[in-house]
Amino acid sequence: MSQKIRHWLLLVLIAVVAFLLLMPTPVQPVNWTPPKAPSLQEEPYRENQRLKGIQRIGAQGIDGPEALLVDAKGFLITGLHDGRIIRTAPDSQALEVLAQTGGRPLGLARHPDGRLIIADGIKGLLALDGQRTLTTLSTSANGLPFGFTDDVTVDAAGRYAYFSDASSRWGYGQDGEAVIEHGGDGRLLRYDFRNGQTEVLLDQLQFANGVALGPDEDYVLVNETGAYRISRYWLRGDKAGSHDLFIDNLPGLPDNLSFNGRDRFWVALYSPRNPLLDGLAGYPAVRKMVVRALMVVPKPVERKAFVLGLDVHGQVVANLQDGSAGNYSPVTSARESGDWLYLGSLKNTSLARLPLKLALNP
Repeated sequence: MSQKIRHWLLLVLIAVVAFLLLMPTPVQPVNWTPPKAPSLQEEPYRENQRLKGIQRIGAQGIDGPEALLVDAKGFLITGLHDGRIIRTAPDSQALEVLAQTGGRPLGLARHPDGRLIIADGIKGLLALDGQRTLTTLSTSANGLPFGFTDDVTVDAAGRYAYFSDASSRWGYGQDGEAVIEHGGDGRLLRYDFRNGQTEVLLDQLQFANGVALGPDEDYVLVNETGAYRISRYWLRGDKAGSHDLFIDNLPGLPDNLSFNGRDRFWVALYSPRNPLLDGLAGYPAVRKMVVRALMVVPKPVERKAFVLGLDVHGQVVANLQDGSAGNYSPVTSARESGDWLYLGSLKNTSLARLPLKLALNP
């Protein structure tokens, strides 16, 4: 190797090291200790390809059908990356645009009065009425604006909307920064349709994501993506106003969450746990270097379809995976309706479904 080449290589190395050490970044990683990741080689999370048989359905070529509802007529309603909320049929590629939020609709729920309640990652908590008029319901709580409104569910009486603000510090598209920082600035919120007030039920959550009410609406669950767990806030009974863990140490990053109204929750896992991310949890300075590196290299996210079914006690009753080439990933929404388990994805180009009997029976 010539002296000139060695000189240039040294300069490149110095530039790379300087970039990793000195490039300004607003990310301020916090020291933490994650639990040891559960094995994917044994139950209840043993690797499999049970999601390989999914059917891609409805309109094709759509960008990021994240939110997912199934209406009374069997049509699928979802929100897209470009801000549209659309309706499509499982057996048709046609689509109908219901609204354009101008933001990023990430969570959808139906109010008993027929309105569509929308958690928009950019615009906040919104409502769409029967005349397709879009209204802003809430954009802040306790004087702190929402940074990343993520998911929403509405109680049967139509009194409250329970929803998440993934991060008050980071906005939509900055999920990687928020999770790596581990700053605990997510919130579980409740909007009162009677008086228009929004209250904070839980704060200091690690990227608050999917939200679902439990049996008899005794409690509400919220996914903490950055901590691999699901927290529970009690609404009724002796524990009302307190919170605990519904399930901890999940094998991946929990995204959206849904309840079938009887006996089962569905948790979509964005991806399996990343050993590098876990291994660097106690080294904030190194994680800051990783953030800088991710400015120029792709995020090391494993492309794997992953969905869990949980009973009302937090026990795993379904483990659905597919790590094969061309899998439907990342799965970020899973919702049971009739004989099907429907799937949505933040980054895929279609919705999907799997027969429920295949989802529940190995």
